[in-house]
Amino acid sequence: MRTPGMLIFGLVLSPCGWILDLTSTVAPNWREIRAVPGESQDLILQQGIWDICRAFETNRDIECNQPDATYFENEIIRVAQGLMIASLLVTLLGLAVATPGVRCWTDRPNYCVAGLGGILIFLSGVMTLIPISWYTHILDDIPRTGGTITVGFSIVLGYIGGIMEVLAGAALIIVMCSCCGGKNRGEKPSKPTEKPSHTKYPMSRRIEVPSISRSKSTGSSVPYSKDSLEDDDFPRSKSSSSYGGKPYDADL
Repeated sequence: MRTPGMLIFGLVLSPCGWILDLTSTVAPNWREIRAVPGESQDLILQQGIWDICRAFETNRDIECNQPDATYFENEIIRVAQGLMIASLLVTLLGLAVATPGVRCWTDRPNYCVAGLGGILIFLSGVMTLIPISWYTHILDDIPRTGGTITVGFSIVLGYIGGIMEVLAGAALIIVMCSCCGGKNRGEKPSKPTEKPSHTKYPMSRRIEVPSISRSKSTGSSVPYSKDSLEDDDFPRSKSSSSYGGKPYDADL
């Protein structure tokens, strides 16, 4: 039996979402601050949940490990750190559970095990979307030293990765609900095939039918014999009386 497409979809999409979430977690680019007062105009201050970096538009120099106690003491930073790490771990756990259930080496998938892994992957996607959405909602309220604020690429990657994990987990859960017991595409649990029983019919008695012999006539193909033809069966025309001892023309 082939693996259902929804299971393959969930098993492929969840690792892709995990990679995007990992990039969003470690990259220090949740928001960018430009035109910082008292700094160079080409300075870009990149802030993440673990680190703060100083980048410049005119060159490729990046200075990380910048101190900012006010920023890291914010509640959203501590919540985002915990939820993003938990999301990465739960995703790995969900993949470890779902992979044996999806199977590529057995006759039938284990829909219950695959669905349990899908629930874990779905929850990991939700745990990613919560801090990402919260951070975006209060983007301007997080303390800063001035300047203009823009959303960093880590927020975008976090949104995409979280949505991918939610879709992957939902696909595995849907397959578990609709296909449990092998009902997908009309599949039914295999049963031992029964050998057809040979019906024994009673032996029929042989009946001899007597043959009917018919007499064949010689020299004729008609069903009657030559001897059966009599003069009475085919009357002949009687000769009329002659006049003057001469027969009529009709008698000739």
